Amino acid sequence: MKRRAFLKSLAAAPAACLALPRLAEAALPKTKITRVRIYRPPDLNPLFNQSNMLVTVETEAGITGIGEGGTKDTLEQCAASLIGQNPFHSEAIWQEEYMAYFYPPGREKQDAMGALDLALWDIKGKALGVPLHELLGGAVRDYCECYNTGNVRPPAGPGGAQPTLKDRVKATLDAGYKVYRMGAADPGSGPWDARAKLLQVAKAAKDVREALGTSGDWSIDFHQRFEYADALHGCKLIEEYAPYLVEDPVRDEHFLEDIPRLRQMTTVPIAAGEEWGWRWDFNKLVENHDIDYNRCTLPNVGGITEYLKIMALCETHAVGMVPHFTGPVATAALVHCLATYPLSVMFEYNYGDRKIPYLPEYTDFKNGKLYPNERPGLGVTLDTKPLTQIGEVTQYVRRQIYNRPDGSLTHW
Repeated sequence: MKRRAFLKSLAAAPAACLALPRLAEAALPKTKITRVRIYRPPDLNPLFNQSNMLVTVETEAGITGIGEGGTKDTLEQCAASLIGQNPFHSEAIWQEEYMAYFYPPGREKQDAMGALDLALWDIKGKALGVPLHELLGGAVRDYCECYNTGNVRPPAGPGGAQPTLKDRVKATLDAGYKVYRMGAADPGSGPWDARAKLLQVAKAAKDVREALGTSGDWSIDFHQRFEYADALHGCKLIEEYAPYLVEDPVRDEHFLEDIPRLRQMTTVPIAAGEEWGWRWDFNKLVENHDIDYNRCTLPNVGGITEYLKIMALCETHAVGMVPHFTGPVATAALVHCLATYPLSVMFEYNYGDRKIPYLPEYTDFKNGKLYPNERPGLGVTLDTKPLTQIGEVTQYVRRQIYNRPDGSLTHW
């Protein structure tokens, strides 16, 4: 290359770099949100924190985003702040939903915010023709490991003989799942005697470790069943059997005080967070390295916009991500997000290869693993025919909220 041409190319390089954001912006159509529809699926989960209510966000450009979560009332109230907005300004929309009420939204409303936020990110990915994980920097792993809440139960043997624990462990790991998971002396009939149940926990831990041998992994969910003293006793009893994690060892009401105490007294890895909301609920636990795995999930934390900040917080303090299961659309979004997370990731996943009538496409699952797909947006296809539309929002409602001189939002 001649000297003059070489110098000219160097001079042009910074200008080309400066133009890249403008090129990306130009690729997004000028459009506004026109309508939000709310659908009830035929298999509605009545638990708001595991809601599989469907929501669609429509735009002038003809691009429709798909979200999941919330209830009719919470979705309608939150959706009223979306109409007429630029769907690509998901951060500003999220901030308005968060601030524009008489008091901060609780966990029920966070779930609805999260459902709508999923749909906005779906719109952005579809508008650019790229999967969500590409918008977030690209995948850093080929797949995400999973465990099944109830494990894999092999069929009965000759004469109706029920499979042994060793049979169940082998079937679960042979199916490709990362760990064998069990509850802490899951209650049957009769009263709950915590001290007696702890002895059952210790025996079950010993049995599952013997079934696994020295190389397999197992986890246990304490389900917040024990007060602090009993939770500590239970953790000490199972330390020698090397659990992958102990989930929800103490009551949620006391976790900010009890988890740090527990962390100092046991070596078992601690996982918590399926009942948490946004990062302010638990940031001190992460910052102080009091938990090893964060169980918070989508859409419950308020959506992808908030989940990305939680991921950054957890990465800063080397905390792994093991999200609790919710609905299939939210799970599809989680795969995209956690495909970009560089530290430890594992999913609680119970759908397997099951077909869902209203979702021709949602997750790509094989042999106990979830794979990030290359379909635009969340990679979810929605068939509304099996659904029942129960709500529609087309009017914007602005609540009490102020703008700073630079245009950013602030509390009223």
